[in-house]
Amino acid sequence: MKLKLTSVVLLLLVITSSAFIAPVLKPVTYKVDVEKSTLTWVGKKLTGSHNGTIDLQSGSLQFNGKKLAGGDFAINMTSIKDADKSARLEGHLKADDFFGTDKFATSTFAIKKVAAGSGNTVNVTGDLTIKGVTNSITFPAAIAWNADGSVTATADKVLVDRTKYGIKYRSKGMFPDVGDKMIYDDFELAIKLVAKK
Repeated sequence: MKLKLTSVVLLLLVITSSAFIAPVLKPVTYKVDVEKSTLTWVGKKLTGSHNGTIDLQSGSLQFNGKKLAGGDFAINMTSIKDADKSARLEGHLKADDFFGTDKFATSTFAIKKVAAGSGNTVNVTGDLTIKGVTNSITFPAAIAWNADGSVTATADKVLVDRTKYGIKYRSKGMFPDVGDKMIYDDFELAIKLVAKK
């Protein structure tokens, strides 16, 4: 009986002490430097393509050690620029046909899940909100730690189906008779976030 009691006490000591050995670490937040970070876009149509930039407004990335655990960023949609400096195109992209920036000046992305990829790549799933509509998207991103203690997260080709956000202008899926004026439903984003503690 004494031996059994001693065994139970020892077992309880092991269980309670092991509960304190591995504390849950809170993720460390890195603030996105919007001056060093970039967001570019490419939109394609049957007869060619357009590309340009959009400014990041703010953002943060959370890390458990060197592993990406979460994050978010906001995009200033009123800053859409065309690489060819076409004021007409920029105005149309800001109009209701496309992003309606008078009413929806900001788009956001919030990470919901990060899965391991190969090498320094992870698969990021999150909620992208454009024109007040939110959809889940998944894309690969590369994480690189820099000599100055900052971190760079890069996603070279994020495909976004604009029709899921109510942007249907000249979509062949929505307007089959649009002919050679068709604009592809998917547009591409290339995202580079530089963040530091």
